[in-house]
Amino acid sequence: MGFMMGKKLFWLQWIVLCSLLLGAVVSSKHLGNPANDIVDIINKNRTSQRLKQLNNSPGLGCIALQFAEECKGNCTTNNTINCHPPEDDFTEVFAPNCGVELPTFGTISGLIVGCQHKYLEPLEAFSQALVRDKKSLSLLSNKTHTEIGVGVIRTRKGSYWCVLFSMSERNTSFVLEDLGQGIKQKKGCFSGTSTPCSSSGKRKTSVFFYYIFLVCFLYMLLSQVFYFNVL
Repeated sequence: MGFMMGKKLFWLQWIVLCSLLLGAVVSSKHLGNPANDIVDIINKNRTSQRLKQLNNSPGLGCIALQFAEECKGNCTTNNTINCHPPEDDFTEVFAPNCGVELPTFGTISGLIVGCQHKYLEPLEAFSQALVRDKKSLSLLSNKTHTEIGVGVIRTRKGSYWCVLFSMSERNTSFVLEDLGQGIKQKKGCFSGTSTPCSSSGKRKTSVFFYYIFLVCFLYMLLSQVFYFNVL
């Protein structure tokens, strides 16, 4: 009787563990970089039109993040950004904030910005916030573009996205200082780097404790397996 109850307990724990693992997989999806996802979506859109893929530039991406940071809080009721930073800000503010070597500052050939009063997943942001008219569509398919950079930042009032295009030479423009590390950004995220979006910090911390709990539970489960093997 006790053995059968123990066996049922073992299988119950195994089912719970599988559920935890599934939850961990789902939660881990939130630890990525949505800016890189936007770049991937845009490049797939271009290749479907037989256009060349754009180089994912971290320097240009960081500048895009600075633009999004500058314009946060300017999302109108119809989810458009009413923000026009001075052109000099790109070289005098945004680039230095990122650690972009000024002699390598290239030519910015296009700009797309978007916002939503709620957070959108990358595919939704692409279709609902960034590509909303013929002008943005034509920018995506411009043959002169060679590089792309995306920045995204989240606030309590919504999410802000910025896509910058460049027609400069690949890998030689918008070079970051400190061997490509640049200056660490404390808010938001930008493309060209594997660093998770820092605006998801709370979610990242919760998942960290989730994994600690998972490891403890797995230890208990293995103890049960060892116990039944001994019996």
